[in-house]
Amino acid sequence: MTTVSRRVSLHAVVTLAVVVGAVCLGRRHWPVIETGAGRLAVADRGWLLVAAVATAATWVCSALAQQGAVTRPLPARQLVAVQFAASAANHVLPAGLGAGAVNLRFLTRCGLPVVRSATALGVKATAGAVSRGLLIAVLALACPGLLRVPHMSATAVAIVLTVAVTVAVLLRGPLRRALRAVLADVRAVHEVPARAAALWGGSLAFAALHATVVVAVAQALELPRPPAQVALAYLAASSAAVLLPTPGGIGSLDAALAVALTLAGAPGSAAASVVLGYRLLTVWLPLIPGLLALAVLARRKVL
Repeated sequence: MTTVSRRVSLHAVVTLAVVVGAVCLGRRHWPVIETGAGRLAVADRGWLLVAAVATAATWVCSALAQQGAVTRPLPARQLVAVQFAASAANHVLPAGLGAGAVNLRFLTRCGLPVVRSATALGVKATAGAVSRGLLIAVLALACPGLLRVPHMSATAVAIVLTVAVTVAVLLRGPLRRALRAVLADVRAVHEVPARAAALWGGSLAFAALHATVVVAVAQALELPRPPAQVALAYLAASSAAVLLPTPGGIGSLDAALAVALTLAGAPGSAAASVVLGYRLLTVWLPLIPGLLALAVLARRKVL
């Protein structure tokens, strides 16, 4: 068998495996999909349209932030398609590994070295975390008393600090090299104003649009809470869910968001409906098309 034939066969196997995996995921979680669809069927269509548009815009903003993290121009259409596919892959592997692997493969296919591609992902992730923190700070000031820092005992704080210091000491060489590489790329990006604007604008818009999806779903379901409180509850819950790295935050983000909305004063059943609606729009509806897009991009050797 020639090399070309082996590659074609491999791509065909990958495509079939992705399709089968998508179908299995859909069947496994069908009760969640069906329940969410039933609740949204009687919701306000206008607000649901706003939520759907905001969901689609998150992929464009993710592409904008990724372009801003590198100085080399990337193919725009392929970059957006890759973000759509990466969002689906992110719901299969934990802690953003799926999206990271897809974007890393795309960047290397575009000619960037592996190390430079990895640091570009680090730059994007750092900008995303800072942007989310800024939005939380602004909304916390707008909604005083809503966000409460959980109490931690002195023993727990000591344990966390000890673990952090131990990791830093044991990995001081690799951590220093990784930090140096990220800082070098950050400086290079900020030497080009257009790239810096894309990085920070895309990162801020990405976090804000996800919060907008939750707010729009809450409005569609007539959740009796102000939009700013709903947005703050989502941003705080999504930040806390990072501590439990489940695929796409499924389970951890759901529970954290439901609790956050309830603590903000929303009825328990209404909070659950908002979580289901948010998940339906951002996960279950785009999941199978996203995985199919992933297979097509792999077959066309974009990935």
